[in-house]
Amino acid sequence: MDAFSSTFLSTLSLHPKSLLSPNYSPNTSSSLALKVSSVRIEERPQTTTRTKPQEKPTPSPYTPPKDTPKRQLPTKSTTTKKTVKPSFPSVIFNAFDDFVNTFIDPPLKPSVDPKYILSNNFAPVDELPPTECEVVVGSLPPCLDGAYIRNGPNPQYLPRGPYHLFDGDGMLHCIKISQGKATLCSRYVKTYKYIIEREAGSPVIPNVFSGFNGLTASAARGAITAARAIAGQFNPTNGIGLANTSLALFGGKLFALGESDLPYAVKLAPDGDIITLGRYDFDGKLFMSMTAHPKIDPDTNEAFAFRYGPMPPFLTYFRIEPNGTKTPDVPIFSMTRPSFLHDFAITKKYAIFSDIQIGMNPLEFITGGSPVSSDSGKVPRLGVIPRYAKDESEMRWFDVPGFNIVHAINAWDEDDGDTIVMVAPNILSVEHTLERMDMIHASVEKVKIDLKSGMVSRHPVSTRNLDFGVINPAYVGKKNKYVYAAIGDPMPKIAGIAKLDVSVAEADRRECIVACRLFGEGCFGGEPFFVAKDPNNSAADEDDGYVVSYVHNEKTGESRFLVMDAKSPNLDIVTAVKLPRRVPYGFHGLFVRETDLRKLM
Repeated sequence: MDAFSSTFLSTLSLHPKSLLSPNYSPNTSSSLALKVSSVRIEERPQTTTRTKPQEKPTPSPYTPPKDTPKRQLPTKSTTTKKTVKPSFPSVIFNAFDDFVNTFIDPPLKPSVDPKYILSNNFAPVDELPPTECEVVVGSLPPCLDGAYIRNGPNPQYLPRGPYHLFDGDGMLHCIKISQGKATLCSRYVKTYKYIIEREAGSPVIPNVFSGFNGLTASAARGAITAARAIAGQFNPTNGIGLANTSLALFGGKLFALGESDLPYAVKLAPDGDIITLGRYDFDGKLFMSMTAHPKIDPDTNEAFAFRYGPMPPFLTYFRIEPNGTKTPDVPIFSMTRPSFLHDFAITKKYAIFSDIQIGMNPLEFITGGSPVSSDSGKVPRLGVIPRYAKDESEMRWFDVPGFNIVHAINAWDEDDGDTIVMVAPNILSVEHTLERMDMIHASVEKVKIDLKSGMVSRHPVSTRNLDFGVINPAYVGKKNKYVYAAIGDPMPKIAGIAKLDVSVAEADRRECIVACRLFGEGCFGGEPFFVAKDPNNSAADEDDGYVVSYVHNEKTGESRFLVMDAKSPNLDIVTAVKLPRRVPYGFHGLFVRETDLRKLM
């Protein structure tokens, strides 16, 4: 980022050190004096139980080696746990697992070492029943009656071998707000994988992102997994997904999503407890898997989605009607190679897909290579298809060299549908995407596709390291002005939130950040989410609302739920809720209003 924008951002970041102080107010600064809530990670598998927030922490069993960055592994408070006596086959398979993880493929690199990856606030926590929270700054706005729920990886058991952040079991952290009061609840998504491993008392299904590197390791783990299936320890037809990525509300249901499996339907009890209803296939019409980032049109309430995989068709597009009926699949055979297609965008007329340099290579997977890798020789491209297409006959692909996106922020039509505009963070160091997330830098760009001429133009709207960008949900598929994005410090740690004005013209090459909030030294948050003050007021300003997020103070061990004024130049904090125990860093969240919670089926 140039000198001007660096100076500009620093002037917008007020009160960084006082953010999580119990006495914080926008006009004061005070020292941090917060209570630590710790958790202990077991070296050997144990069953999951509830955590008592006031229990004293147990000393950590792990001391990082000297060459590991200085991050402390927290401790995990425990209650009485039901001991699961492993079956004889489990003992044998676990012994083989230990042999592979000790002698064939030990987690030698920090990027796959669970004791490093799961340190500090990345460490898992136990489930927490609905527990009352304390509002320590301001008061909760009336428009926040409902629930903010955030998904993320939280492994049920400390992995025995290599581990990637994407491999953890899904846990939902929900702050339920009603009449100015709040309760926090943390529950695992009760996936098939979670249930069979809980019953077995140990991991059964290997980690996908980190468990198959090298021919020998892949063959060994593959053989053990096949033997477990033959022995009846699990049935792969029931899915092995984690449901750990995001949430979406459509078709009258609330779903926990992970792109390797079907959605899992969940709902909230009146007291704020989270209930998993089960794996959902839309009356047998959804096969295999679905994206974790469906797009819901705010005007029609339709959900647009897709799935991708390592076998043809590598991309399949579909939508779900407001009543929950899934439309027939539209296979996209013009995507000729398997690509890591995590997200996409819609406009009122089109759906836009990205074919990036990160892809899946089945042959490398079979021979022991990484299942996901980058190809520097591949030219990224964008695919455009009418959003109500019944086949791929109108699919068009446009080369966009150097444009690698994992998340899409928004897109819209211009010039009566002859031009498509898309806003997304472009990853500038794609080769590090999965292994070294701390080396990733993403620059938010605006891309224009002229459908008549076939010309594509693009320009950056911010050069700061930003991702997890969100907008006012009422503007999905329509021209929007404001984006709220997470500031990498580096990723996956999020140091603050930046508000961007993406309406700046291409000719005006200036930094588009118009507001910024840094969380302060040792404080890191998650993806922001925008909540409108009055979603039914069509005349309201686009940014008339609040930005919410969980924020954790690594120095004190305390987590808070922050409510920020989206219109203010410094994203002023209007409310801070002290949480009864820490909330680990995670992925994507969603705010669901009380009126919608009551309608959940």
